[in-house]
Amino acid sequence: MTANPPPSGLVKSLSLFDSTTLVMGSMIGSGIFIVAADVGRQVRSPGLFFLTWVISGLMTVIAAISYGELAGMMPQAGGQYVYLREAFGPLFGFLYGWTLFLVIQTGTVAAVAVAFGKFLGVFIPWVSAKTILLNLGTLAVFGHAIVFTVSSQQLVAILVLFFLSVLNIFGLRVGAGVQNVFTVLKVGALLGVVVLGIWWAFGHPVPTSSVQGFWQGGHWDLATLTVVSVALVGPLFSSDAWNNVTFTGSEVINPKRNLPLALFMGTTAVCVIYFACNWAYYRALPFYGVPHGGLLEQGIQYAAEDRVATAAVQVMLGGRGAGLMALAIMVSTFGCANGLVLAGARVYYAMAKDGLFFSSVGKVHSKYHTPAVSLIVSAVWAAILTLTGSYNELLDYVIFAVVLFYILTIAGIFRLRRTRAEAPRPYRAWGYPVLPLLYIAFASFVELALLTHKTLRSFAGLSIVAIGIPVYYFWRRRGTKIADFRLTMDD
Repeated sequence: MTANPPPSGLVKSLSLFDSTTLVMGSMIGSGIFIVAADVGRQVRSPGLFFLTWVISGLMTVIAAISYGELAGMMPQAGGQYVYLREAFGPLFGFLYGWTLFLVIQTGTVAAVAVAFGKFLGVFIPWVSAKTILLNLGTLAVFGHAIVFTVSSQQLVAILVLFFLSVLNIFGLRVGAGVQNVFTVLKVGALLGVVVLGIWWAFGHPVPTSSVQGFWQGGHWDLATLTVVSVALVGPLFSSDAWNNVTFTGSEVINPKRNLPLALFMGTTAVCVIYFACNWAYYRALPFYGVPHGGLLEQGIQYAAEDRVATAAVQVMLGGRGAGLMALAIMVSTFGCANGLVLAGARVYYAMAKDGLFFSSVGKVHSKYHTPAVSLIVSAVWAAILTLTGSYNELLDYVIFAVVLFYILTIAGIFRLRRTRAEAPRPYRAWGYPVLPLLYIAFASFVELALLTHKTLRSFAGLSIVAIGIPVYYFWRRRGTKIADFRLTMDD
C-alpha cells in the first residue's frame, strides 16, 4: 500500500469549540466598552437605549441562523463571498470581497489594533498618539488632507498586525489556539463586569433621573423608530464580524453541522452578554449626564472619551478600576484582531483562486497549509490604513454598504432555494421565510434612515463599492489574457 499524499491546500482542523470562539472572539473587540455613550446621546432615554441593544441582538442572531443554511450548503473558503457569488453571480461576490479588503476587514483590524495601543498607553505612557516618531507628509484626497504619521501608538498597532499575521502562518491550530485563549479571557472579563453590576445593584438604587426619564422621548412613532435605527450603527458594529467563521468554511470539521451551530451559539451568547454589560453600566452610572464633571455627573451619555465601561468599573471598584478595564480591553482587542486576521485572509485567498485577485494570494504554504501570502498582503494594507489615521472615518463611510451586503446575502437564501432547489441543505434557516424577511425589512429601514440622516457618508460608502465594478472587469479581462497566453504557449 502507498501512503496517502500530504494535503496541498487548506486542511480541516477547526472543531465546534474553535468555530464558536472564532465567532465570539471576532465579535468582541473594543465597541462594547465605548459605544454605549454615543447610543445614549442619540436615543436620549434608558428605555430606548436598551431597546437598541435588544434590536441589534435580535438582528444579529436572525442573520446568523439564516447564514447557517448557506454555511451548511457551501462550506468553502471565503464564506459570504462564495454565497454572494453563487446566488447573484461573480460580480456581487467580488464587490463584497473588494470592499472587505479595501475597508471593512482591514479598516476594522487597523482600528482594533490601534485601540490595543491606546489602552497599552495606560500602563506605558510613551505609547501615545501624541508621541510622533516620524512625519511622512500629507496627501490630498478629494479635498481631504490625510496626514501620514508614525506615532508610538501606531507603531504598536502595526507590530501587533504583523505579529498576528506571521503567527497565523504557522498553522491554523496556532491561530485557533490564540483565539481560544483570548476569547475565554475576554468573555470572562465581560462576565466579571456583569457580576460587579449585580453586586452593586444589591446595595445601590438606580439613580432617580434614570428611573423617572426611562422612556423620555419614546413616542412610538416613525421619528422614534428612525432615531433608534440610526443609533443601531454602534451596537451592530460592536456585534459585527460574527460572519468571519464562514470565511474558514473549508477548514471546519463537519462543517454542515458545526458552522450553523457555531453561528447560533456564538452570536446568542455574545448578544446576551452585551445586554447584561449595558445593564451593569446602567446600574453603576446615571444614564443622563453633562459633558464636564466627575464620573457620576458625566453619566453614561458623556463618559470621558466615551469609556463607559471604565467609568462604571471605577465607580464600583474605585481607582484601580481604570487599570483593570484597560487590561481587559487590551485582551479583548488583541483576540479580536487575531480573529479578523485569521478569517479575512481566507476571503482574499478564495478571490485569488477565482482569478479575481493576485494569483500569489491564492497559494497555500506547503508546510503549514495556510494562506501565507494573503495574510501578509492584508497586513500590509491594514498597516497603511493605520498610518493614515483615517480608518475610523472609512468604517463610518461603509456602514451602509456592510448592511447592504447582509441584506443581499440573506436575500440569496430565497434565490438559491428557487434556482438550486435540489441542492443538499443539511440545515435549513429556522423561521424561514418569516425571520429572514423580517431581517431584510428592518435592515432596509435602517438603510433608509442612514440615507436620510448620514447621506454623504452613505453615498461615500456606496462609491467605494461602485469603484469595484471597473476593477472587477479589469481582473476578468486580465485573467482571460493570461489564460489565452498560456494556451498559445502550450500550442
